[in-house]
Amino acid sequence: MFALYRVFVLLVFVCQLCNGFYLPGSYMHTYSNGDSILAKVNSLTSIETELPFSFYSLPYCKPLEGIKKSAENLGELLMGDQIDNSAYRFRMNTNESLYLCTTSPLNEHEVKLLKQRTRELYQVNMILDNLPALRFAKQNGVTIQWTGYPVGYSPPNSNDDYIINHLKFKVLVHEYEGNVMEVIGTGEEGMGVISEADKKKALGYEVVGFEVVPCSVKYDPAKMTKLHMYDPVTSVNCPLELEKAQIIKEHERITFTYEVEFVRSETRWPSRWDAYLKMEGARVHWFSILNSLMVIFFLAGIVFVIFLRTVRRDLTKYEELDKEAQAQMNEELSGWKLVVGDVFREPELSKLLCIMVGDGVRITGMAVVTIVFAALGFMSPASRGMLLTGMIILYLFLGIAAGYAGIRLWRTVKGTSEGWRSLSWSIACFFPGIAFVILTVLNFLLWSSNSTGAIPISLYFELLALWFCISVPLTLFGGFLGTRAETIQFPVRTNQIPREIPERKYPSWLLVLGAGTLPFGTLFIELFFIFSSIWLGRFYYVFGFLLIVLLLLVVVCAEVSVVLTYMHLCVEDWRWWWKAFYASGSVALYVFAYSINYLVFDLQSLSGPVSAMLYIGYSLLMAIAIMLATGTIGFLTSFYFVHYLFSSVKID
Repeated sequence: MFALYRVFVLLVFVCQLCNGFYLPGSYMHTYSNGDSILAKVNSLTSIETELPFSFYSLPYCKPLEGIKKSAENLGELLMGDQIDNSAYRFRMNTNESLYLCTTSPLNEHEVKLLKQRTRELYQVNMILDNLPALRFAKQNGVTIQWTGYPVGYSPPNSNDDYIINHLKFKVLVHEYEGNVMEVIGTGEEGMGVISEADKKKALGYEVVGFEVVPCSVKYDPAKMTKLHMYDPVTSVNCPLELEKAQIIKEHERITFTYEVEFVRSETRWPSRWDAYLKMEGARVHWFSILNSLMVIFFLAGIVFVIFLRTVRRDLTKYEELDKEAQAQMNEELSGWKLVVGDVFREPELSKLLCIMVGDGVRITGMAVVTIVFAALGFMSPASRGMLLTGMIILYLFLGIAAGYAGIRLWRTVKGTSEGWRSLSWSIACFFPGIAFVILTVLNFLLWSSNSTGAIPISLYFELLALWFCISVPLTLFGGFLGTRAETIQFPVRTNQIPREIPERKYPSWLLVLGAGTLPFGTLFIELFFIFSSIWLGRFYYVFGFLLIVLLLLVVVCAEVSVVLTYMHLCVEDWRWWWKAFYASGSVALYVFAYSINYLVFDLQSLSGPVSAMLYIGYSLLMAIAIMLATGTIGFLTSFYFVHYLFSSVKID
């Protein structure tokens, strides 16, 4: 009883300790009255083109100290983020309305560019204290929230375009109190025990919200050019009449102004991202996933139970016979027992199979570890690019597992480790090579469009250096470990002459393709939210559910592949190796088909052949990765099942 009490106390302590650390996001920054708060701008983005462009590619006001790029991690660079400083100035708890600048008369090129960006629905993405600007809009009586604000707008039934040149910012701040010497964690909930006297010591304010209301206001350039940057101006209301809005046309001079209002908020710093992570239809999301999980578990359970009973009955019936009866039964064998001399015969393209299994092990490990860390909160939207950076690092270091799995399977199939070095090189270069070709083609398209999404040539060399200096050596080292590992011995001998496979009424590949529908059933709901996050600029945060779906997918892939392998063996088809791989790997075909369906029906606003090719290229790369991962799961499970099945029965 006392032991249970100690366990309970330990759990309570761990829960309280976890409360003291705010895992997702950056460290807390407190400001005193009048302190400067840095405002930054990210790339311009659009759900119509998916081509990001630099903020300063348009004639916006530049900061007095010049444009300075922020340090970006690998993930941010690959996603096309380009974070720069901005001319907007914020001072804690200082409400002000300020003038920024007036442009020179717009030329033809600038007008064309502004009109194009406006009609392609490009958004300006501002960041204050690591929080994106949040905008609220009403559509059909429903309030919708967006991150960023539009470059401009085009009124219906009009050929004119109007630029957003006045911004009304609302900064939500929370008063931070406590004793700085007793800070345990990185968030407010990480405070130690604070006395009543210490609570009265205000250390400053935290930024917990950042909202923007965009306006288009027509100013008199003659008056505004007399002002200097950050001179105070009169606060204005957003005009509803088009005559009072700033039109985009040649020789127009555009004046940019903004106003800032600081508002006290009860929202605490660890909860400030909650406003961004609210998802419309959340209840439908939860119940749909839960329903899908229950259905898949139910179906997979029934199939697996029936299958186990069938195999166990065959083995039990066979082992209960005496030797004479077994010998007589051997002459009358049927089903999977007939292929005992061919079941472990080397498959066609065995080297390619080993390569794909090795890469599949690496991708599966990368996915599992990444999603586990994301579910624990280490890779939140506050840490831009961290998810992609973590995936790349994991992929590089899991080269050891890829080399080990591929070479050990090679030794098992061939019976020798001869040629393991070239095979290790192939494993290290197979999927990265495919990704390199696809990304290079897409990068040329991005370069031709002058998009910030194009990978800089310097980053290309950095990725190649990571590939050849980390991934390849680790894969070779893993392959070396695979040559030293114990060889998996087949339980039965392989005949010299292959057994003829009986003709079937229908081709086996139909069954293999159909098997992918069950694993796809665990994915398709989650795919919608993932695609919406990638292509519609929404935040994806339900990594806990994604982890459950991933684990369920692993189980279903294993079960489907084993069942299909058993069915092929029962009809005397001993060529199960590739069929076991594609039985679960065929889910990738349905994922790619779903991505095309999403492009046609959910991304109808996507315009231009470049945007469509980008979408298809990235979707193809994702489908190949899913095929390698799910195919490997199914193959390895089937391999160990077949090994166990034929080691449990003695046939001479």
